[in-house]
Amino acid sequence: MQKIQPVILAGGTGSRLWPLSRELYPKQLLQLIDETSLLQTTVLRVAQLAEVLPPLLVVGEEHRFITRRQIDGLGLGNNYNILLEPIGRNTAPAVCGAVEYCAAEPEADEETILLVLPADHLILRKKAFQDVVAKAVNLAAEGKIVTFGIEPQYPETGYGYIEQGEGTSVNSFREKPDLETAKSYIEQGNYFWNSGMFAFSIKTFRAEMERLAPEILGCMKESVLLGKRDGNFFRLDEGAMTRCPSDSLDYALMEKTDLAAVVAADLDWSDIGSWHALWEVSDKDENGNVVQGDVIMEDTRNCLVRSEDTLVATVGLEDTLVVETSDAVLVAPLSRAQDVKMIVTRLKKSSRGEFRLHRTVHRPWGSYTVLEQHERYQIKRITVSPGSKLSLQMHHHRHEHWVVVSGTARITNGDDVFLLYENQSTYIPAGVNHRLENPGVIDLELIEVQNGSYLGEDDIVRFEDDYGRQE
Repeated sequence: MQKIQPVILAGGTGSRLWPLSRELYPKQLLQLIDETSLLQTTVLRVAQLAEVLPPLLVVGEEHRFITRRQIDGLGLGNNYNILLEPIGRNTAPAVCGAVEYCAAEPEADEETILLVLPADHLILRKKAFQDVVAKAVNLAAEGKIVTFGIEPQYPETGYGYIEQGEGTSVNSFREKPDLETAKSYIEQGNYFWNSGMFAFSIKTFRAEMERLAPEILGCMKESVLLGKRDGNFFRLDEGAMTRCPSDSLDYALMEKTDLAAVVAADLDWSDIGSWHALWEVSDKDENGNVVQGDVIMEDTRNCLVRSEDTLVATVGLEDTLVVETSDAVLVAPLSRAQDVKMIVTRLKKSSRGEFRLHRTVHRPWGSYTVLEQHERYQIKRITVSPGSKLSLQMHHHRHEHWVVVSGTARITNGDDVFLLYENQSTYIPAGVNHRLENPGVIDLELIEVQNGSYLGEDDIVRFEDDYGRQE
């Protein structure tokens, strides 16, 4: 039976699901439907396939540790690898890097079929997914580059389309259409939504990329050749990736190759690309509302209301989305859900941090939550996982006061190393090397009060770090 190598693309940001999705905590890491994230659900889905190899995840450098934490939380063991992109270069370089990584493995087989899947899609029909993958794998083994065409349920203007020809052949790929064009596609009956899922052999993909996009192939070969392994992580070379053209797999390969094939996929699929899409696939109450968190509603119909931090109350709303997080509230008609990305664009242009971070920020050693933030002081709650430690570091512009709330802390403060217990505290002056460790078996929680002329996270000089981070 043909071996299948899953490649899970987990580098997106999901800006249309702001304020829940942020640049450093994007859509694929969110629990939107149930108790598992979209990324975790994708990994579990491919684990059920026959003759499947350990998954390879392609992840941005900044998401590496939270991605690993989520995969480890599935209890599937250590059978996975994470390919780290130092910079984003769209899907063609990402997929090409994954192919070259697989081809460079000591036991590589060029007939292995790569199954490329976005990490942030919802597929409810699991058995149908397995059946469609089997069909795609058979076509890929015959030398085809296979794309999964989702059978459209309505004229959607937010997706690209695939025009099917004879049998499984592809006539054309179409950009996101206007409504009238989308309606005509549905009426013709041979158009599918473009899912962004693919299957092909290493041999076929490399040959077609050499023919159609040799510059991308050459740069990503070099990026793998010069890359470095760190446990489950493999870091692609930044210099080679910087030189690589940025292009989608559709533009670079699929629209040009004569080996394209499409398999029809009726999967109860959604890319959950907007709050409206999430409302469509979620369970609703008797009034058509999708509700999560601490919410009270009066005379409210066909709404999506989500509370992450505080009570949200609605009166007399219809067809509206309300999303509350600790630092932002979004209110909009559900019909305008696609336009949320315009807010993210404005946040970026204004250099506001709300597009990038939540108040709770995940780090490889645990997390911190900003409780208060002002011009010359801020207060954080810091959680350090058992056995973990922060880098040995120093700040030029801020002083820090630490108070242990629970657990045990091992403190390095200049030349002194000592333990602190619950209700004990210490003071770290600016310019002094310091480190925080959790030597215990439960989470360490402490309150940190910072004060000084500059409190930005870039005021950190690292001297030693277990996680390979630089100054």
